[in-house]
Amino acid sequence: MQADQLIADPIAETPARSAPPPGAAADWTIPQHWERFTAEEHRVWDILFARQQELLGTRAVRAFHEGLDVLRLSKPGIPDLDELNERLFARTGWTVVSVPGLVPDDIFFDHLSNRRFPAGNFIRSAEQLDYLEEPDVFHDVFGHVPLLAQPAVADFMQAIGGHGLHALEVGALHRLARLYWYTVEFGLAREDGALKIYGAGILSSFGETRYSLESDVPHRPAFDMRRVLRTAYCSSEFQKSYFVIDSFEDLLDRTVGDDLAPLYEALDGVPDLDPAFP
Repeated sequence: MQADQLIADPIAETPARSAPPPGAAADWTIPQHWERFTAEEHRVWDILFARQQELLGTRAVRAFHEGLDVLRLSKPGIPDLDELNERLFARTGWTVVSVPGLVPDDIFFDHLSNRRFPAGNFIRSAEQLDYLEEPDVFHDVFGHVPLLAQPAVADFMQAIGGHGLHALEVGALHRLARLYWYTVEFGLAREDGALKIYGAGILSSFGETRYSLESDVPHRPAFDMRRVLRTAYCSSEFQKSYFVIDSFEDLLDRTVGDDLAPLYEALDGVPDLDPAFP
């Protein structure tokens, strides 16, 4: 495992379906209790935020930087979701809900389909700035929320929620997980002729930010739905392939309203592609 790899697979590594933990509602949400975060936890957020914002610079898509203002709140440190949601909902109708950690797949996709993004209600320690085993509030909020303020991304994420629920019904979650992984978490976009980052797993990773754009190791093919659904991935190391979209609107057009079931069926029994040798 590479030391700077930050993000576990939010789908394939979710817990088996079970009752929510004590203190959680049926949809696994919990109160944020912003006032319970310690000064040290807020300090960790501030360190992560400042260094990642500086590192991203011109490496991230414009929409990410434009959406960052939803995180520039009146309180220091970890965002107060009440305040954040007031801004975010006014833009795209999305809200962020606190959860204790990774949630079951059906719960996760149901939240997305209803324009709610689950965020882990904890943050890594100062000794783990560059590594954690599951997504924390920094990954979930810094990585995902700025782009949820962009209408096409907001609609795409809601569509992913619906596709996820359907994939669960037809036994094709592994296919849909690849679409989520190679777009929402580790997607690249071509903007003004240059490659830019939009995937939250890269945006929140100090090490993978540079690697995704500057290393000569990974492949960077143009986004193709069939190829994405066939390409395996590994959540414990930097990616060997990053798929490149032309625009969020184009990605939205490829997913909203489309029935992916025929493609799932067409790929049944077709060998997977190795991301290192696609």
